[in-house]
Amino acid sequence: MNCCDSCLYYQYDEEEEYYVCEINLDEDEMYKFISQNMRECPYYRNNDEYEVVRHQM
Repeated sequence: MNCCDSCLYYQYDEEEEYYVCEINLDEDEMYKFISQNMRECPYYRNNDEYEVVRHQM
């Protein structure tokens, strides 16, 4: 299961002082995303820049 804490799109908003998901979804995509009961986020991207290097080893 993916964790928002390690997602590329999960960024700290200094103005609001909390973390937010910064994926840009239109209204239909947002409805679909919120209404579905998913175990994993389809938009998750790992924020680990060394992931590719470890994969090549």
